Amino acid sequence: MKEKLFTIPVNDAFKEDCECPICSMRDSLERDLIDFTMGPSYMEDDIRAVTSKLGFCREHIQLLYKNQNRLGLALILKSHLDKTIKDVEKLSGANSKLQVPSFFKKKKPEGNPLVDYLNEIEESCYICSRMETTIDRYIATVFYLYHNEDDFRERFKQCKGFCNKHYKMLYDSAPQYLKGDELDSFVKLLNKLYLDNMKRLQEDLEWFINKFDYRYADEPWKNAKDALPRAIQKINGIVQ
Repeated sequence: MKEKLFTIPVNDAFKEDCECPICSMRDSLERDLIDFTMGPSYMEDDIRAVTSKLGFCREHIQLLYKNQNRLGLALILKSHLDKTIKDVEKLSGANSKLQVPSFFKKKKPEGNPLVDYLNEIEESCYICSRMETTIDRYIATVFYLYHNEDDFRERFKQCKGFCNKHYKMLYDSAPQYLKGDELDSFVKLLNKLYLDNMKRLQEDLEWFINKFDYRYADEPWKNAKDALPRAIQKINGIVQ
C-alpha cells in the first residue's frame, strides 16, 4: 500500500530501534514545534494571539530560551505579559473581593475569577496543547495502520514495547478504533509487548546493578550499559 503523508511519522518511528516508538514521535514533534514557535511564525498575528493567551509551561519555556532566538522569545513574552496584565487589572478590581469562609458554615466559598484565571494560565502551554492534539492523531494513525497494513502489523509486533504513558494511551484508545476479535488480539499483543519488554529491561537493569559488585567486575556488560536511561524512558517517558 502506498504510504500516505499522515502515516510517515508513525511508520518511521516504528522502524526505529527504541524503547517506545510513540516517545520517539513525541520528541521529534516537540523539536519541530520549538523550531516552529521560534521561527517566522512568531510574527504572525494568529499565532501570537494563541501564545499570548496560553503562554508556556516550565519545561517548554526553558527549551525556547535555549533556542537562542532571544528577540523572538522577548516579543512573544511581551505580548503574553501585555495580555496577562490587562486581564489581571480587570479581574483584580473592586468586584473580586476574597470570600472568607465562615466558621459556622461548612460551604466552601465560590471560586474567585482572578484565582481561576491565574490557575488557567499556569496550567496552559501553547506547545503542550499542539503536542497533545498531534499525538492524538498519531495514536489514531497507529490503529489505522494496524487495521489496514500487514507490514505495519509486523513492525508493531517486533517493536520493543512502550513506556507506561503510551501503553496506557494505546490500551485505553483501542476500543475506539478496533472491534471484536481484532480488538481482543490487539490488546493481547499490546499486553505481551509491554510485559515482555519490561521484563527484558528489568533483567538489563539487574545486570547493570550487578556490575557494581566486585564479583562481577570481569563479566561482560551484555546489554546493560545503557539500562538506566532506557529504564527512565520506560517508566517516565523521558528520552535521555
